[in-house]
Amino acid sequence: MSTVQAAKSESRTHTGDTAGRTLSGRLRSSLQQFLAFASLIALVIFFSIASGKFMTLSNISGILLATSVIGILALGTTFVIISGGIDLSIGTGMTLCSVMTGVFLTYLGLPLIVGVIGGILTGAVMGLVNGTLIAALKIPPFIATLAMMMIAEGLALVISGTSPIYFGSTPGFTNLALGSVIPGLSIPNAVLIIFIAAVLAGVTMSKTIIGRYTFSIGSNEDATALSGVNVKKWKVLIYTFAGAFTGLAGVVMASRLSSAQPGLGMGYELEAIAAVIIGGTSLQGGKGSIIGTVIGALIMSVLTNGLRIMSIPQEWQNVAVGAVILLAVYLDMLRRKETS
Repeated sequence: MSTVQAAKSESRTHTGDTAGRTLSGRLRSSLQQFLAFASLIALVIFFSIASGKFMTLSNISGILLATSVIGILALGTTFVIISGGIDLSIGTGMTLCSVMTGVFLTYLGLPLIVGVIGGILTGAVMGLVNGTLIAALKIPPFIATLAMMMIAEGLALVISGTSPIYFGSTPGFTNLALGSVIPGLSIPNAVLIIFIAAVLAGVTMSKTIIGRYTFSIGSNEDATALSGVNVKKWKVLIYTFAGAFTGLAGVVMASRLSSAQPGLGMGYELEAIAAVIIGGTSLQGGKGSIIGTVIGALIMSVLTNGLRIMSIPQEWQNVAVGAVILLAVYLDMLRRKETS
């Protein structure tokens, strides 16, 4: 066999191996999503049998409403984790965005749309700062976002004067989450918002350059940089984009409560991260999906709601959620071992 023929044969073999690994990866991802969905169905069946109050229309609506906030936070967090990072500031960051929305609408008296955009941009600015600290200053994501978590918590308390900001003078704002644009259906707008946000995140993840670079950076940051990609710039953009989802979650939360509660938010970051991991996204980066994240968010909401309906004490609810997080991380470790 000539050298040229041997090279062509080797190239075909390499291409076949790559295609095989790609197909295997897709099948594994589909299996993970199926298992997550099966777990969701199992939880729904279990709680439906355990309590007759679970499958009522009002309770299902409450579950979807609760999922809207955790789900929106988780959507942005999916991009961060796939890129190989982490963001611990999304819980208190959401609170700061709620407070800033209250400042824009009540203190400054700005129009509704301006206040909403201002709340979302507050989250984007937080993401921009996080991304700059991580990409430009090389501060580890855990430390940078932990510091931002504390900063956001303090700013929310300082700006609000440690008191809730109520939206009584802006009645249309409450309808943003609790109203319904579909006559005759008791589906709150917050559910439609997370659906639209999930579609936006999914399209961005699969069809745009920021989505491709999110996976590339998370899979192998050094190789991505060597291929000529400005990794620093794209990291900043990824965190900024994710921050906008934090801002949107803050707006939805404030609308849902008809107030900005400056002491709220701590712990939401853990539930959002858990939803992302349960949905199949790897903590090591490079793998994940928006559909899986939505399923993971529903699992977290159903679990919390079901335990509450069964009158399980709050401390044991926390134990259950913590156990789910540990299980999700352990399963992620097993997936990584199988891949390697």
